[in-house]
This record gives sequence, structure tokens and C-alpha cells, in this order.
Amino acid sequence: MESSQYDILIIGGGILGLSTAMQLLERAPQWRVAVVEKEDQLATHQTGHNSGVMHSGIYYRPGSHKAKFCVAGLNNMVKFCEENEIEFQQCGKVIVATHESELGRLQDLHDRGTANGVPDLEVVGPERLKEIEPHTVGVKALWAPHTGIVDFTKVATAFAEKFQQAGGDIFTGATVRNIIKTTGSVALETTKGSLQAKHLINCAGLHADKIASMTDEKIGVRIIPFRGEYYTLRPESHHLVSGLIYPVPNPEFPFLGVHFTRNIKGHVEAGPNAVMALQREGYRKRDFNLGDSLGNLGYPGFWKMAAKYWKIGMGEIWRSYNKRVFLRDLQTLIPEIQDSDLAGGGSGVRAQAVARDGSLLDDFSIIQGRDAIHVLNAPSPGATSSLAIGEHIAGLAVENFG
Repeated sequence: MESSQYDILIIGGGILGLSTAMQLLERAPQWRVAVVEKEDQLATHQTGHNSGVMHSGIYYRPGSHKAKFCVAGLNNMVKFCEENEIEFQQCGKVIVATHESELGRLQDLHDRGTANGVPDLEVVGPERLKEIEPHTVGVKALWAPHTGIVDFTKVATAFAEKFQQAGGDIFTGATVRNIIKTTGSVALETTKGSLQAKHLINCAGLHADKIASMTDEKIGVRIIPFRGEYYTLRPESHHLVSGLIYPVPNPEFPFLGVHFTRNIKGHVEAGPNAVMALQREGYRKRDFNLGDSLGNLGYPGFWKMAAKYWKIGMGEIWRSYNKRVFLRDLQTLIPEIQDSDLAGGGSGVRAQAVARDGSLLDDFSIIQGRDAIHVLNAPSPGATSSLAIGEHIAGLAVENFG
């Protein structure tokens, strides 16, 4: 390691950690800042396994962190990509009501998005929907023309390059084993040696609760990993999807439901579902970690969550193992899609913070400790919001650590 003494160490080399690092040195160029990442490459987990959608801010409660950070984050993301020649497309998204019983919720989404400042939202009928997505069927839809797609890994790489050009250090392959707090200093013991800093910023994603516990912070949540599995459409079936096609979300379930996403690499993804993973980085069904599983089983919030969502959870598991069920749900949006249109896909893992009462944290959760800032919950639209979140965290650091 080039140096072991820093003003701030940021744990986690995903898009949020790198955005924060970049913006910290923009605000306080005199500080010594380093990013510590356990993998050999940056942005390999949630950043590298998401859909690449730049969300516009429709779903989120007005006044929440998600609402404020997403709308500002999308504008900042578009500007950043333009300035740094990162390919993106604002292909637009339709949220489709397939039954009249969903029309009230669709109108609520329109009202939320309007309250959040999302521009040019429009409730459209079947004829206009056919113009936007010719193969999609619905009674009405919400059209969000500014929703876009990008490769967030490329965005994170650009953040890292700007941070390093400003004098920041990045250490990869450095798993944090222990954190030792002394008066006015914090020591990180990693697999690549020891690092000293005055303060920490915890952007560890799937391991954020573990890092927080190493600092003796009482956070009241545990990260429960949820795997989202998806199929891809075969190239000859890409014409079925023009942009982004989503269902009206079920208010009883904290995930959006299976949908269609055209991504910036030219693929079309169908999914994902949402099943609890048996490992924090459990991208495959067979992935299992005894410590992660026992930790979940020993957490009171897990059992309360299970009691509340067990029926929905069993349905998600059934859909995970039964392609016909998955296909049936996809046909709700595009009736003509067939089994032969679907090819194998990948998966991502969402770091979902669960409180001790079993509730799933809906909003972003960023807490300020005496010597550290902890990002405990930043699922979608975390990547879209990364510049706004990084700006917020950098502001907290300058205000409280300066």
C-alpha cells in the first residue's frame, strides 16, 4: 500500500463509494482520501449486476430521499454522461395497467411523479400505448419519456478515474477484517495491510451492516440479500420491446415485479423475480454460505419479515423454478411472447436492509456516527442517484469531519 495514513477511508468501490470519493476531493482537495474494495476490480456487485436503468423518480414518496435524490440524480447523470462521452439513451418507460383495478394505482403514480418534479409524465390510452410499444397490451399506461439506460459500470469507472486524477488512492483486493477505533483515529485491518484514517465512510453495500458492526455502531437493521433472476430475449425477438415496459407495482410487495428492459449493450432482459439469496453474493440458486444463512435465521427481523411476506415469497420461489409461471407473468404485458423467445439470463443481488420489526426499509438510509458515515440502504434507484447521494455524503463529511 502506498500510504497508510488518510483523512477519510471509504469502504466499498461501487458506484456510491466512487461518487462520494470523487466529490469529496472536489470539495476538499487538501484531504487525503482512499477507497478500499475487497474485490480485485471495482463495481463488480450491485453496480455491475443491475439493469442499467436511469430512473426518473416516479415511484417514491414525495419528500423522501429516494424522490429528491433520484430526480436530481437523473439530471446530473445525463449531464455527466454527456460531458464524459459515456453512451446513454433516454428511451422512455411505460408503466402498464393491464386491468381496470390498477387504474387507481396508476393515477397515484402519476401524481407522485408530478409531485416529485418528473417532467412530461403522461397517462396514455391503448392507442397511444401501441404507438410507443406496439406489442404491449393495457387499458392505460403511464409514459415517462425521460427514463433512460446506461452502463453504470462505465460511469463508476469514470468516477474512479476522476478521483485518482485528483490525488485519491484506490486499493482493490483489500477485504476489511477488523476496524480498531482509538482516540482521533480509526485503523482498518485488511488482507493487504493496515490503513489509518481520521474518519470512515461505509459504502459496503451487501456488507454495510457488517462494517457498521465493526465500528460498534447500533444500526438496528440487517442486510438481507434478494436475488433477482431474469431471462433475455433472443435476438430475433428484440422487436417485441422498444424501450422499458413495467407493470403497475403491487403495493403489498416492495419490488416492482417482472418487466422488460432494453439495455445499452443491445440486449433485452425479461424479469427479474425476487427470491431471498442464501449468500450475500449468491448470484446462483446453488450459492450458499452457512454464516450468512445462520445470521439471517438468528435475526428477529427475518422471522417477522417472513411472517408478513411468506405467501408472496413462496410465489417468487415457485416462479424461480418454473419457467411457465415466469412466462405467464411476462405475457400479461406482451401476450404474444412465447417460451421460444426466451434465452437464459443472469441475476443480480439486492442489498435490502430489514429492521428488527420485519419491515423492509423503503427509503435510502444514511446515518451519521461520531467517526463515520454509514450508507445502510441504497437499492434502486441508488445507481441513478449516485451523483446526488455522493454529493450529499460529501457534504455531510465536510460539515461534520472538517
